[in-house]
Amino acid sequence: MARDTTDQTPLSSVQELTDYIAAGNKPPERFRIGTEHEKFAFFRADNSPVPYFGDASISALLTGLQKKSGWEPILDGGNIIGLAEQNGMGAISIEPGGQFELSGAPLETIHQTCRESNQHLATLREIAEPMGIRFLGIGGSPKWTYAETPQMPKSRYEIMTRYMPKVGTKGLDMMYRTCTIQVNLDFSSEADMRKKMRVSMKLQSLATALFASSPFTEGKPNGLLSWRGDIWRDTDNRRSGLLDFTFRDDFGFRDYAEWALDVPMYFIVRDGRYHDCTHVTFRQFMNGALKGEVVDPAPTMGDWTNHLSTLFPDVRLKRFLEMRGADGGPWRRICALPAFWVGLLYEDAALEAADELTKDWSFAEVSALRNAVPAEGLQAEFRGHSLLEMAREVVGISKAGLKSRGKLNGEGQDESIFLAPLDEVLAKKATLAEDLLSLYHGRWQGSVEPVFEDYQY
Repeated sequence: MARDTTDQTPLSSVQELTDYIAAGNKPPERFRIGTEHEKFAFFRADNSPVPYFGDASISALLTGLQKKSGWEPILDGGNIIGLAEQNGMGAISIEPGGQFELSGAPLETIHQTCRESNQHLATLREIAEPMGIRFLGIGGSPKWTYAETPQMPKSRYEIMTRYMPKVGTKGLDMMYRTCTIQVNLDFSSEADMRKKMRVSMKLQSLATALFASSPFTEGKPNGLLSWRGDIWRDTDNRRSGLLDFTFRDDFGFRDYAEWALDVPMYFIVRDGRYHDCTHVTFRQFMNGALKGEVVDPAPTMGDWTNHLSTLFPDVRLKRFLEMRGADGGPWRRICALPAFWVGLLYEDAALEAADELTKDWSFAEVSALRNAVPAEGLQAEFRGHSLLEMAREVVGISKAGLKSRGKLNGEGQDESIFLAPLDEVLAKKATLAEDLLSLYHGRWQGSVEPVFEDYQY
């Protein structure tokens, strides 16, 4: 999220919070695809991280992009921390360790998503090249320690950095040393949201396995295929992971709102200043817990929308659904991740097939799979079979869904062409993480340095 909201509409009931989420309902012809991707900025000279301040820096990149694009700068304490497209469609933001993120515009096809990310990376490279900066597309920082990783001057991150060690062992690694590709997708009704969220929550670990690309930490193999996936197993679990109520046949918008109400807050913003609110839940805030602590202690809709953006379940519900399970990766995967989920969720027969496939999966089974995937990837077992077998079936459903959508490019190709990276994973029976490990033990001769050259944007 590039900008924290300041909607001053007062709140007085849980129903208002529920209605806010339900307002995301839209007819299928208005469904869009919003793709986000993060990447690590590094100096080509020595593969070191890029600081926030300086002539060659994260702030200089943002300033250069602002001048070139004309997008509106987003400021925090006088520092540029992002850019927003004038029509509110797209945004550029920075993650806590300087990871550079494009939050793409809501688009109709994966063809458009690919063009958008291509254009973004080309423009970014124009700005970055004279500074000696490039970008790495994998899921975990392969070399830098936490101490070596720069910290961005962003108020919400200062609050999170203080709070994370209190509620888990890996929250700071999540913030500073991981990258992801995500896609945001729409729903038409509560029932449609329910089915999409149930299916995607159950299949999120499969996406983690398919997109695993974080096998290195601090210059050596970490024993995992998705270090990022493992990190999410102990990152503030009150606001993260699987949500058991989404496995029910009757859950709805109200259930998510009630869950969110009992998650501790991070902050509220008053007159441009961030106030640490990690000691209260949103429900306590609604009941007056901040009276006497801050000016204007009454909750607003802006506070609620900001709170929703600080929840980290594997599938996040706002006025759309966010698929959050995948590691970052090379450019083709920026297109493959939205293609995978659009194929499953945006075509009725495919969604029905995916729902039928997963309908009797229990919360305990999916939790066990989520715990196994970071280390085992597609070799993890589910009901006596390898996840690889399940992946073939699910990717097949997605491919059929994309073909059925019939969104063609100028050469007459449908969106299923963007699943090619996943077809390669299934054919080789190996994830990108396993490819990286083979290179490390082979051509790279026990060094992670070549990853910066071989997997840069």
